[in-house]
Amino acid sequence: MTVSEMLAPLLHHNKEPFYLSCGEEVNIFTQCHKQSLAVMLKGPTGCGKTRLVEYMAWKLDRPLITVACHDDLSANDLIGRYLIRHDGTVWQDGPLARAVREGAICYLDEVVEARQDTIVVLHSLTDHRRMLPIDKTGELLTAAPGFQLVISYNPGYQRMLKDLKPSTRQRFVAMELGYPAFDKEVAIVERESQVERAIAHALVGLAQRIRTLHDRGLAEVPSTRLLIAAALLFTGGVDIRTACKAAIIAPLSDDETLVGAMNDLVDAVFI
Repeated sequence: MTVSEMLAPLLHHNKEPFYLSCGEEVNIFTQCHKQSLAVMLKGPTGCGKTRLVEYMAWKLDRPLITVACHDDLSANDLIGRYLIRHDGTVWQDGPLARAVREGAICYLDEVVEARQDTIVVLHSLTDHRRMLPIDKTGELLTAAPGFQLVISYNPGYQRMLKDLKPSTRQRFVAMELGYPAFDKEVAIVERESQVERAIAHALVGLAQRIRTLHDRGLAEVPSTRLLIAAALLFTGGVDIRTACKAAIIAPLSDDETLVGAMNDLVDAVFI
């Protein structure tokens, strides 16, 4: 088996991913790609950051490599490593090196979860050099046309835990995403779950009321993703109140007072 056969294929979207633009993010992303600028997406969990990247990869006709960052993510995980086989050792590109070599969009999701020494390897790809040094092989990769680096994180969640260094942040064009406006969020829930509009409308209304509890100790508020999950349960035959409590309320908190307050809101919306 060759090295290329050992590598998972890049993601290509043959069908247009559904994405409803809420501002200028599509235009800004497109211009960043044309100008070879790296992009930083900031926004709460489940607001559509990943879907935007998937949509842009389709729109720009670029393959997409996504990396879910975590505490143990090392530079070797991104760049690559030697593998020992029965017939010797072979070099295998990591996802970042593959994207650089093949002109793909490389999306690092929740990048602040990665170790700082890992993030530093991105610097040479985010300025005029657009190069990735591979110390173990002595190779200096120049980014192929079409390569773009995209990172994302949730600033509300990370503010007290981790953050990017200013020297890293200033290498990116940043876009702040939030939950869509009411009518657009209704349209997204309706489209993604195929639920009737009245139910989608009620779910978004419920979410907006629950989101006001953020100032009362609710660490995370319901995302559009959770609303879609509840709608999908409902379309599958689950009672709407049960669906809301399982897909929206239970994932948000274990605090009895907050859970009780949210359950009361569910009962008030879906009488």
